[in-house]
Amino acid sequence: MANDVLRIGNAQAFWGDDSTAAARLAAQSPELDWITLDYLAEVSMSILAKQRERDPAAGYARDFLEVVASLIPFWQERRKLGVITNAGGLNPAACAQACIDLLRRAGCGGVNVGIVSGDDVLDLVRADAPETLITANAYLGAAPIVEAIRGGANLIITGRVADPSLTVAPCVAHFGWSWNDHDRLAGSTVAGHLIECGTQVTGGISTDWMDLPDPADIAFPIVEVHADGSCVVTKPPNTGGRVSEQTVKEQLLYEIGDPQSYLSPDVTASFLSLRVIDEGNNRVRVTGATGRTAPETYKVSATYRAGFRASGTLAIFGRDAVAKARRCGEMVLHRLRRAGSEPQRSLVECLGAGDCVPGVSSAMNASAMETVLRITVADPSAKVVERFTKELMPLITSGPQGVTGYAEGRPQVREVFGYRPMLILRSRVQPQVQVLEV
Repeated sequence: MANDVLRIGNAQAFWGDDSTAAARLAAQSPELDWITLDYLAEVSMSILAKQRERDPAAGYARDFLEVVASLIPFWQERRKLGVITNAGGLNPAACAQACIDLLRRAGCGGVNVGIVSGDDVLDLVRADAPETLITANAYLGAAPIVEAIRGGANLIITGRVADPSLTVAPCVAHFGWSWNDHDRLAGSTVAGHLIECGTQVTGGISTDWMDLPDPADIAFPIVEVHADGSCVVTKPPNTGGRVSEQTVKEQLLYEIGDPQSYLSPDVTASFLSLRVIDEGNNRVRVTGATGRTAPETYKVSATYRAGFRASGTLAIFGRDAVAKARRCGEMVLHRLRRAGSEPQRSLVECLGAGDCVPGVSSAMNASAMETVLRITVADPSAKVVERFTKELMPLITSGPQGVTGYAEGRPQVREVFGYRPMLILRSRVQPQVQVLEV
């Protein structure tokens, strides 16, 4: 490995992404130094909280154990491959211990497991929130991960960490940047932002997705980060998808607010000075990032119990299918009102008739010969929602001709978790780092 280039790939964009991608990326790119895996969306913590309520040893993304098992041959062959993930969720220590047990059973020694915790700030913010919060986690930055790397860890498991920080950390550790190297930190933050959503930067959800070569084998991305913070976005050779100026620019704009002040726990980055140069052969160079001091606060992702919901679907085929479906929705809601179980919120949709984007294409396919009726209700009371689940199936015989698609039976009642973003002073949050040897 050239000392002025660090190669980092991403093999997970969200909890539920392809669990075989990490091993595939490691096999396709043996020169990789680090693989990052992002498991946590905004409400992932609430799902993990429910799991931990049932089992105190749970609360992390168990799918990650499959990834660890798939990487064992690579660790046995070459020790330098590092992995950083936020799969620890609400319980990084339990996730780390499960990984250690797995590695020991496989006889895979020499892996040092780093644990980053301290993001749980529920007790600190509970008094500031009127809702009954069940989780509150600060988005930590790269600093505790850097500490784990410098402590010898090559498998690092965290709780809530800002997505780009998973990439920033190995860059800081490798190049020896200080936390005042704002432009370099901004550059690596841009690199992390570009790969944090996995295959999006290699063509997933891109404008020209229909023209994407071999989408069934779409590759996960790699960034080659240089000592000055610039990077080249690329992908393994002979894989599907595309890295181009367009895919990179579209991902740059994904989920950002003010492009002059992209806020992260590590730096405040400006995207306005970026230069994106397509070098061909699925290589795009990104340079020119500038940075300023990081905010004095951490963002906090908090969740709270917000009632219950259920959603059910039926397919309706034949003449006037859309009108028939809308009348079926009215029937269900009328029956709920008659029973004294009117839900607080309800939504009747005719999929295929423009209801996915109401107000944009509402007249589209109004005369379609088929549609999918989807009715969704939400209410603080589980009993109200449960009553709805019993009112959908009667449409099989009391609704119009052409009702089908009911093999799955009644909809399920699901608990709803609300999301509340908050801020907390950095000085109130104390990250903790531990390194364990397998």
